[in-house]
Amino acid sequence: MFSGSIYKRCKCTEVKLDDLGEPVLDLKGNPKTRELGTSCPDLKKRDHGSWYYYVNLPDGPRGERRRPRKGGFLTRAAAQHAAQQLWAEANGGINVESRETVEQFLRRWLNNRVDLKRRTRSDYGDFVERVYIPALGHLAMRELRTRHIQAMFEDIWSYNRVKEANRRQADQARRECEAAHQVWKQAPLPRPPELRQRWTDAKEALKKARSKPRHDTGPGTQKRLRNALSAALKTAVTEKLIAQNWADQVVLPRYEKPLAVVWTEERVARWRETGQKPSPVMVWTPELTGQFLDAAASHRLYAMWHLQVFRGPRRGEAAGLTWAEVDMVRGTANIVEQLVVDTTHQMYGETPKSRSGRRTIALDSATHALLVTWRDVQKAKRADWEAKHQRNPEKYGPYVDSGYVFTQDNGTPWHPDNVSKLFDRLLRRLDMPPIRLHDLRHCAASLSLAAGLSMKAIQALLGHASFTLTADTYTSLMPQFEKEAADAPVALVPRAHQQLATEVEAPRGDIRPEMRLISGRGGEGEGKTAA
Repeated sequence: MFSGSIYKRCKCTEVKLDDLGEPVLDLKGNPKTRELGTSCPDLKKRDHGSWYYYVNLPDGPRGERRRPRKGGFLTRAAAQHAAQQLWAEANGGINVESRETVEQFLRRWLNNRVDLKRRTRSDYGDFVERVYIPALGHLAMRELRTRHIQAMFEDIWSYNRVKEANRRQADQARRECEAAHQVWKQAPLPRPPELRQRWTDAKEALKKARSKPRHDTGPGTQKRLRNALSAALKTAVTEKLIAQNWADQVVLPRYEKPLAVVWTEERVARWRETGQKPSPVMVWTPELTGQFLDAAASHRLYAMWHLQVFRGPRRGEAAGLTWAEVDMVRGTANIVEQLVVDTTHQMYGETPKSRSGRRTIALDSATHALLVTWRDVQKAKRADWEAKHQRNPEKYGPYVDSGYVFTQDNGTPWHPDNVSKLFDRLLRRLDMPPIRLHDLRHCAASLSLAAGLSMKAIQALLGHASFTLTADTYTSLMPQFEKEAADAPVALVPRAHQQLATEVEAPRGDIRPEMRLISGRGGEGEGKTAA
């Protein structure tokens, strides 16, 4: 049982009197007042005042008295329960006298996380300022509970419904704008001015609709929000600010990482009919990959995409590859740096995602030859640019000797976002089944898997931190290459006759449909049905 007291008090006041019984006045001549507190005669009434507690804790390190108190409880039992809980937390080592708020703690925690990479730190800072502090920042750390964090996510779900309505409104505005444009375009000359005005109004309505938030905070982002907050609260548990990590008990929508799906002929045909991708993560077949490489051979970034198709570096790793890390004699490339984009679209270099991300990959002979050719092209482009700079230095700045393998005409490295935009634009022009630039990495894995490489070798090629990640991501790829493996068990079972299914009879009466099987021996089994 806690050491302390439970008592009742109120906020009623009375005029403060001096020793002579006269009212004590303030500087303005008004009588001063004092709270009656525990001496109010109305405290015997059930609905008057509220219950308080104070707890006697061991003295502080300097001998200071420690008697935390709190009030506002509706019943004596509620105050007693809170006092007992405070006592238990204090005896468990929790700093129950800390007045640090969630806002103060999260900012302090983020400032101390000097171990985070720049992009991760930027994302955490966005979470703290945009999500956590508005929802939880006003709470004291020792008052934070799971229900507060759960309520924060419930607000996110409600806002997602608002965003969904905004998307529907934007889609409707787009259709109306397109219809107004068609009416104006098809009108006979001279076109009536009111049709032009209707189209202009529709464009304004579309612009307004698109200015509203429309992108969901999906299950994947919600999981990242909870994980980041859990990491912060884990530190709070270590510092004895809270008794347990309240974020770990929050319930979120189930998140399933999208699996890579191959663009089969049937899926391509369906996409051409509907314009819908079967999955966010798509992979080309070897035939589609070959079509893309043939069509993109004259593109200025062809060598980079060829490298990604067959050797699988990430977008930032390919953009951040330098000539100093390419051994043109042995035909290898060291992946030691990647170009990353922060939330403000600024580009900077950093080490790969994990320790296993720093790796050496062997270049295939085709990519090796392309890089040899590209190095000569890059030197020619440099000479051409420097000549232009000498003739017109105001228009052409000095050539930037950045040392990167894939550069623009002036020697500066490619911005990763611009590489993705060029890739997407080329796919639309070629009318290829759409994939993301990152999915070229999946193409490299699937081609290596089809060529017979082990999953462990593919893990090393891609720089994954764990074998499980590689296996879970790529075991379902390229099912057409597993045909022989699927037929092997059937070949092991001896059968009297080799039979083939040809058709299914239509049901007659109460007879269930049966599959007609034809024997492989001169029609001997014709007409027989499977048991």
